[in-house]
Amino acid sequence: MIKEYINYLRDNPKHLWFKRKLFGWGWTPVTWQGWLLVAVYLTVVLFLSSKINAQSSVIDTVYYLWLPIIFFTFIFIVIAIKKGEKPKWNWGLPKTQEPK
Repeated sequence: MIKEYINYLRDNPKHLWFKRKLFGWGWTPVTWQGWLLVAVYLTVVLFLSSKINAQSSVIDTVYYLWLPIIFFTFIFIVIAIKKGEKPKWNWGLPKTQEPK
């Protein structure tokens, strides 16, 4: 199963950054660009969350944490849509990829 999954991810003639997840809805990064985007996104979220502490007011939390996270999440999803396969619910390998 793992071997077939790796072959599915490597079969990327369109050089997409993200391919559909094998189980469930969403994407998984398959190129270095996709992995870099995920790493940058996580770094930004961790950086923003590190700036909030117990003395931060609710307004500071909204303006300096939640609004930027919503903005960067939106940008991340737009890039994933443009650079990846159309997301849909999957439950296993696509019929054309199943081993014989």
